[in-house]
Amino acid sequence: MNTQTHTEIAGFIWSICNLLRGPYKRNEYRKVILPLTVLRRFDCLLTPTKAATLEAHAAIKGKPETVLRSVLEKTTGYPFYNLSKLEFANVQKDHNTLLDDPNQLAPNLNAYINAFSPNVRNIMEKFAFDQHVSRMAEKNLLYEVIKAFSKIDLSPARVDNTQMGYVFEELIRIGAEQSNEEAGEHFTPREVIKLMVNLLLSPEQDLGRSHVVKTIYDPACGTGGMLSVAEQYIKLLNRDADPHLFGQDWNDEAWAVCKSDMLIKGEDADNIKLGDSFLEDGFQYNPDGTKITFDYMLANPPFGVEWKQQQRELEKEQLLGYAGRFGAGLPRINDGSLLFLQHMISKMRSPDRGGSRIGIVFNGSPLFTGDAGSGESEIRKWIIENDWLEAVVALPDQLFYNTGISTYIWVLSNRKPESRKGKVQLIDARGFYIKMKKSLGNKRHKIGDVAEGEPDQIGDIAAIYGAFLDGESRVINDKVQVVSKIFRNEDFGYFKITVERPLRLNFSASLERLNRIVDETAFRNLATSQKKQDQARLLDVEAGKTRQEELYALLTEFHAGHGDKVFTNREVFLAQLKIVQKSTGINLSAPELKAVMNALSERDPSADICKDKNGNEESDTDLRDTESVPLTEHIGTYFANQVLPHVPDAWIDHTKTKIGFEIPLNRHFYRYEPPRDLAEIEADIKNLEREIVALLGVVTA
Repeated sequence: MNTQTHTEIAGFIWSICNLLRGPYKRNEYRKVILPLTVLRRFDCLLTPTKAATLEAHAAIKGKPETVLRSVLEKTTGYPFYNLSKLEFANVQKDHNTLLDDPNQLAPNLNAYINAFSPNVRNIMEKFAFDQHVSRMAEKNLLYEVIKAFSKIDLSPARVDNTQMGYVFEELIRIGAEQSNEEAGEHFTPREVIKLMVNLLLSPEQDLGRSHVVKTIYDPACGTGGMLSVAEQYIKLLNRDADPHLFGQDWNDEAWAVCKSDMLIKGEDADNIKLGDSFLEDGFQYNPDGTKITFDYMLANPPFGVEWKQQQRELEKEQLLGYAGRFGAGLPRINDGSLLFLQHMISKMRSPDRGGSRIGIVFNGSPLFTGDAGSGESEIRKWIIENDWLEAVVALPDQLFYNTGISTYIWVLSNRKPESRKGKVQLIDARGFYIKMKKSLGNKRHKIGDVAEGEPDQIGDIAAIYGAFLDGESRVINDKVQVVSKIFRNEDFGYFKITVERPLRLNFSASLERLNRIVDETAFRNLATSQKKQDQARLLDVEAGKTRQEELYALLTEFHAGHGDKVFTNREVFLAQLKIVQKSTGINLSAPELKAVMNALSERDPSADICKDKNGNEESDTDLRDTESVPLTEHIGTYFANQVLPHVPDAWIDHTKTKIGFEIPLNRHFYRYEPPRDLAEIEADIKNLEREIVALLGVVTA
């Protein structure tokens, strides 16, 4: 096996799935293959020290857990151990194997698993592997599956830690593809991760420094793909580098896979935490009380996932302002993507300590969702005004397994180089893809990876980012297209101004308008009652009806004196109404007067402007409008040039002005597609008509 590649080893392991066909569906294979691979690897690692471990345990049995762990891990040479006398296989035949007693295989396998150290037991619990042991035993599959795994030599002499890590990651990839309907939650396509890591780490000058230590964190780590690729990148640049990986996820199975991967590769698996990063942040403070920060952070948080169950706690934390993680604001409840980004920003190392860099995958929503003053806009404003956003890369569609939507990589840093300060680079990489030979769910496209013998599209996008040129172009689909644009931070901001126009009304007591009074709420409510006693309610309603008749009589009197005359000045109309009130002795309450005014008025652009008691012009809410004024323009100049020529009587209500931020990437890279020629469309329609007629002929024949 030592001459096999990690792909061949993984392929051989996955072939064992043939034994599972029938009782298991394809998307369930990983639930058996991954935990058994973990167990077999650990079994192979522990076999040489099995006797010494059992002997050491016998000598310290009954000691505290901390003592047991320290002694036994020192004996095995690994951060785990197993105290069972059973093994998967034993060529020397000096120990019993799991296969020696087929009738007791299921209980023996469970006992073998329970004899592991607590960290491995916890992993197997999260895999829920005991359920699959029972299921395979019930279907008479367990013996053959364990037998197949016992024949695989995963000892370090045959498969070192690095290769074993690659094997396990390949199994994760295959398993994710097999279960593509849910893969988007736990699995990011490998080429997307490679691109993210390239964008994040390629500018770094100190990664080649001897024995450099770097910390890498993923708050939604899933199965750990991003952490692994980032580690590989650093190790390729500098084999003496010492990357430390940290992650958290609240999905049990994904966490178990990630932690297993770390143990398999000899990493500190305790740095992979289980839990909700928002409610149970696993990386808050160091032992000395200082805040935990990281050099690099990557994430592909779930798209469009609501955070209602965390709402109360997050709103509480927001009250802390910037002393908490969410001082900039909270996005709408149905999409928590920007919460992850704020969480990561809170773990940025200060620039005087080296700073941090962040890469995160979003859908389009965080770019532009939310108007000025909304949570999303305020978060974007906070990020851009602090000059943290370096670049946004638009990716091809149909890259992910469970969705075909467009996605974007955001790159952030609190230590921008001088050339990037105060600027943001937008990259249009939507045309950088190759079509897959076979679709995987919604994944039909792939970004070319030179390591896979494909066009080096990952390298090309990274080169465009590194060049930092405004207007850089590429030939895509036989057309020259701009793929890079540079903007100032303020180019993404705008003033949202409220444009008011005066209220102009005419009034008339014409019979048509007079009859509208019955539709006014205040008038109708006169003949309703909230009283509980029937008699009281009846009297109340009768009194209300009498009042309605009085109001109607008042308006009839007004009509008798003025006919259908139209008043274009509200003050003149009110003066005439008061005369009629005085002559009839019917005085109107404020709600009644409002009902009368509503019924008898109509908007009239030629009427006089209505004014309040202070002589100020009243605004017409129906004509109220808003305008977005670029932050780089003077509001007054914009208003004079763009608004007043069309509505000369308009004004700005400055008390309602807000500042918003959005990143309209698609608008900046808009490409006009001319409509198809009419003759071509007509030909297509005629072809379709012929096809329909032919099909109908088959049906009716």
